[in-house]
Amino acid sequence: MATLYVTEPGARIEKDYQRLLVTKDDEVLQRVPLARVDQVVLVGRVGVTTPALLALLDAGVGLTLIAPNGRLRGRLMPPISLHAPLRRAQYEVEQDADFCLAFARAVVRGKLVNSRTMMRRLLRRRRKEDLPEHLLQRVQDGLDAAEQADSLDALRGIEGAAARAYFGFLRASLRVEMGFARRARRPPPDPVNALLSLGYTLLGAAMISALDVVGLDPYVGFFHADKYGRPALALDLIEEFRAPVVDSLVLTLVNKRLIEAHDFERGRGGGWYLNRHGSRVFYREFTDRLETQVKHWTGRRFSYRKLLEVQARVAASVIRGKRPRYRPFAWW
Repeated sequence: MATLYVTEPGARIEKDYQRLLVTKDDEVLQRVPLARVDQVVLVGRVGVTTPALLALLDAGVGLTLIAPNGRLRGRLMPPISLHAPLRRAQYEVEQDADFCLAFARAVVRGKLVNSRTMMRRLLRRRRKEDLPEHLLQRVQDGLDAAEQADSLDALRGIEGAAARAYFGFLRASLRVEMGFARRARRPPPDPVNALLSLGYTLLGAAMISALDVVGLDPYVGFFHADKYGRPALALDLIEEFRAPVVDSLVLTLVNKRLIEAHDFERGRGGGWYLNRHGSRVFYREFTDRLETQVKHWTGRRFSYRKLLEVQARVAASVIRGKRPRYRPFAWW
C-alpha cells in the first residue's frame, strides 16, 4: 500500500473500474489500481471527480489537500470507528499533568536522541574541523536536562534550545549556496526551509492517517500546546521521525544536487517554493524514504510508513494503561 501524490497543475483524478486515473487535458498521465493506494495527496491546483471521490471513501482511502506552499489545507476521511473507550481514555489523561509531562519528556527524548544520531553520522562522514562539533554537546545537554524538566514550559524551552543547536549544525552540513541560515517558516525564506516545511507537512499528514487507523484523536496531544486546528498528537509523535525521515532526506537532496536552486521559485510574501520539476523529485524521493525499512526496538524491521502506525499503537497502549511509559523510535 502506498500514497498517491498528484502535483501536476490542472490534473484531475478520475475513476475507471477499480483503478484511479490521473488525467490532464484528456491525456492519462498515470494509472493506479485502487487496491494499492491507502492515501491520496493532492498538491495545489489538482481536482478529483465525484465518482473517484466516492470510490476513495468506499475503499477507506483518505484524501489530503496541500497548498502549493506546503500548508496542509485539510483532509477527507471515510467514516471510521471512533474507538470511544480509547478516545475517552485519551481525553482523560490529557487532563493529567503528570501523564502529559512524562509523555512529553519521552517525545523530546526521542527527538533529541535521533537529532544526536544525525549529527554523529555527519561527523563520521566529514572531517570534524568542517563541522561545529561543540553543538553536539548542546544537544546532549538538552537531552540530559529534559529528563529533569519539571514542567511543560521548561521542557519546551529545553527542546527549543537544543533544536537551535541542531539546526546550526545542519546549516554547516549543507551546501552554502542554498542560503540556509536558520530554521524559519511562514513563508520559508530559503530553499532548504521550503523543503523542511514541506517534508514536515507530509510527515504530519501521514501520522494523522496512522492515528486515524489506531483510533486516537490526532488533535489532542500532550506536548504541543493546544491551538485551534492544530493536530497536537500528530505533532508530538512525528518529533522522533523528523531527523531520520525529513532532515536526512533534505541533506541528501541538497548535497547530492538532486535538487538545485533552479528547482524553486518565489511565491507570495517572498517565500521560496518548489517548482514543478522540483516537486516531482521531492515527492518521489519522499515516497521512497517512507518505504525504507529500518529496525525497531521490538527487533522487527518496518518501513517508516508502517512505523508511524506502530508508534501510534505504542501511544495507545500507554494511554490505556497497558504500558508504563511511551518509548519512542530510536534511530541508530
